Amino acid sequence: MINNICREDLFHEYYSQWINIYKRGAIRDVTMAKYLLTLSWLKQLVPTLKLYQLDRITYQQLLNSYAEVHERQTTMDFHHQLKASILDAVEESLISRDPSRKVIIKGKTPSAKKPKYLNQYELHTLLRSLELGNSVNWDWFILLLAKTGIRFSEGLALTPQDFDFARQTLSITKTWDYKSGGGFMPTKNTSSQRKIKLDWQTLMQFSELVKELPCSRPIFIKGRVYNSTVNDVLAKRCQAAQVPVISIHSLRHTHASLLLFAGVSIASVARRLGHASMTTTQKTYLHIIQELDNQDVDIVMRSLSTLN
Repeated sequence: MINNICREDLFHEYYSQWINIYKRGAIRDVTMAKYLLTLSWLKQLVPTLKLYQLDRITYQQLLNSYAEVHERQTTMDFHHQLKASILDAVEESLISRDPSRKVIIKGKTPSAKKPKYLNQYELHTLLRSLELGNSVNWDWFILLLAKTGIRFSEGLALTPQDFDFARQTLSITKTWDYKSGGGFMPTKNTSSQRKIKLDWQTLMQFSELVKELPCSRPIFIKGRVYNSTVNDVLAKRCQAAQVPVISIHSLRHTHASLLLFAGVSIASVARRLGHASMTTTQKTYLHIIQELDNQDVDIVMRSLSTLN
């Protein structure tokens, strides 16, 4: 237990116990993996650092060492995962003062990022380049994600019975654990469980594709699935269509962006994406919302200029 830790113990030993007590069983496996990765970096960077030695200078040096091989945002995440445990150590009088106060977050220069989304013309061009045959393939998967904005793991978990062709809806009730070899898992949160409206063309296409498939088995799973495999297929299609190369997750950003530019409310977009709150949607698509605000200002000024 934490109570058995003393000031002479190693920082990474304390952090390991803190993770087991406060995080294990309370967070998703993928999040737990991030905490364990942070633990491994502690063992590597400060293997002999003891709790009583943890002051502002040693903590800043730890962050600086981490930042030498990581970008600033990754260093920020590393800091946040450590800070909660440090505050608990201060509260337990294992550390006299908070060493994480007023830290400076550094990091490597970010590498060139892939575009986060396509515009409407680019998306149409991409979809026209897909090789859509008479049987399920990754091109059909790309089309469905572009049309719905669902997450990669949600798309992998889809079964024929998730399509309600009469009501024109697609039910999102589960995800596929592709990172650990397969199997159904719960959705990211309760808000992620939702019904998404589909256009008739897409519904009719999938009604033919899935009619002979087992109703409760995943449509797109035929063995072990890797995110990189599907990203490679998408990259080839983007190159063939001569549009910016994006990732599978960027199809979700593209879907949301087009809806916002079309005038769909933030609340509706948040529900369609399965966000826990509109705040998440606003933060993720702030640049688009600001651009729309500028357009609104132009409309307001043009309207006012016509008044006498």
